[in-house]
Order: sequence, then structure tokens, then C-alpha cells
Amino acid sequence: MASPLDPALALPLVVDRRARPLRDLRISVTDRCNFRCPYCMPAEIYGERYAFLPKREILSFEEIERLARVFVRLGVQKLRITGGEPLLRAQLPGLVARLAALPGAPDLALTTNGVLLAEQAQALAGAGLRRVTVSLDSLDPEVFGRMNGKNFPVSRVLEGIDAAARAGLAPIKLNCVVQRGVNDHTIVDLAARFRGTGAIVRFIEFMDVGTLNHWNQGDVLSAREIRDRIHDAFPLEPLAPSYRGEVASRYRYADGAGEIGIIASVTQPFCGDCTRARLSADGHLFTCLFATSGVDLKGPLRSGVGDGALEAAVAELWRARADRYSEARVELASGRDKIEMFRIGG
Repeated sequence: MASPLDPALALPLVVDRRARPLRDLRISVTDRCNFRCPYCMPAEIYGERYAFLPKREILSFEEIERLARVFVRLGVQKLRITGGEPLLRAQLPGLVARLAALPGAPDLALTTNGVLLAEQAQALAGAGLRRVTVSLDSLDPEVFGRMNGKNFPVSRVLEGIDAAARAGLAPIKLNCVVQRGVNDHTIVDLAARFRGTGAIVRFIEFMDVGTLNHWNQGDVLSAREIRDRIHDAFPLEPLAPSYRGEVASRYRYADGAGEIGIIASVTQPFCGDCTRARLSADGHLFTCLFATSGVDLKGPLRSGVGDGALEAAVAELWRARADRYSEARVELASGRDKIEMFRIGG
């Protein structure tokens, strides 16, 4: 079977219709979450009676490992475990160990809300996890409790971040979804808290992911406004991207106290460099965060299809890919029932 990169030309094995290589796979291991963030999983819809996926419909660790191996053979270099909240999945270090042992040693990271991270960070690191990204929308206890929808204390997330740092899961990235009139008044405090710690706070424009978050353009604090607010408090200097397809624009503090990132999917779309595919907990492949549907891989996987056929199917799907939702938001948005973010990990 071919290697992920042509050894002579160092070219990607598979590219889509816009010449974008397949480099990143986000793997959702559960559709369940202990938060009810209004912009992702509003409590009035996802209440106690909501029917989440039954266990039999969720990919097993063996199935995830097999599919991940297929993606790595097609050129994927980064695997990210997501949810829902992935730390709710039982025995998660076992999956981490399987993925960490894949040939080619892909970069292995995890995105979490951090509430359960303090208890699990050391085990995850021991299993081979390299890095974590923690969602943290505010340090203000009242704002944070309201935004997580369950009134979880921000102190538990901070404890998880500290535990991840002790376990060596660095650099730690912190994702803050910024909503005008909700938490935008707290972003400078968040930046200040993590200056000089080595953690990288990434401020994310409020996006129209899914159909249930009541997204409105007026709720978006633009990347420029975010940058200006931080810069006014702590002067910033632009940094070059770390790699092709990096979603965050990077800035360093002029005094050397670290860096931040700003993700501007709404005002400065980056579809042209998107190298990410997403695998849902029930085995559907999505080629865009704003997709309306996915392609079932679990069915063929459980019917006995070989790895070669799975690889060919994924390669064909990627080569046909022409997604550019953020670049054509107004043109494409009308009447679309996009997949909800908690199903594919954001």
C-alpha cells in the first residue's frame, strides 16, 4: 500500500477539487456532553429525555482504530479526539494507546471542556496523548456558569488545565467562543490570566454551526475587534502560521509573554486551506464543519469490507470534496439544516 507521502516528491497522497490535502481527522467518541452550552447543545432541546445514541450505534475502539489507520495511510498526520465531551467515554486511555501506536506516529490531541480533566490527564498522557485543547469561554464564574448551561464552576476547569500541564500535555490551547454582549467583556481578563504560562488562548468568532444556536451576525465580535481589545491591554505582534491549514491567526505579546490565536471563520474565512475531515461517533464522515450530511463508514466497516475498499471509498470522497461554506456563507446558508456541532466535535 502507498505511504502517506510520495518519498520522491513529498506530495500528499490525496487532494480534493481545490487542491487541499487530507491532513487532519477529528474523531468524535460520543455525542453526550455534561455541558449544555446555548451555542452548541441548548438545555431546552437536549434535556433529560433526549435520546442520545445507544451504545451499539457508537463505533468501538477497534473500529475507530481501524478507520484511523485508513486515514493515516491516506496522508492524515493529526488525529484529534472530540465529542460531545470525550472524557465521558469510558476507558478512553485505551483508545489513546491504540491511536498512539499507529504506524507513522500521527500527532494525537484531544479537545475537552476540562471538567473531568484533572482526574484523567495523567492516564491520558501515559497512554500517549500529546496535547489538549480546553474550552474556556470566561473566567467570570457567573458568565461561565451561564454559558456552560449547567452552572459548573470555572475552578474545576482551571484544575484540569493545571493537571494537564503537570502531565506534560503541552502546549495547552484554550478555546474561547466570543459572543458580543455575552462574554466579550471578559476576554482581556482571560488573556491576562494565561499570559506567561505557556498556554495559548484562542479567541473564536461566534459561528453559525448547526441550526439551534440562534446565530445572528450581530452577535459576532469580529477578529479585528478581538485583536484590538487585547492589543490595547497587551501590545501584540503578528506571527507566521505554524503550518498550512492552521485555523488561528497567531499573535505574540510584544513583551515576550507568549502568544494568542484568533479564529475568524466568519469575517476572514479560511476554507481554501482546510485540510480537516470529521468522523462522528456513529461512524459518519463529514468533510466540512458546516455540512448537512455525512457518509456512512460504519455500515461498510461492519459488513466486512476490507481496508483497501474503505481506503478507496474515503479517497474518492475526499477527491470529490469542494466544500467552501464559510467563503460562501450568504449564498449557501438559506434553508440548510447543518449538522449540530456536538455530533462532530467542532
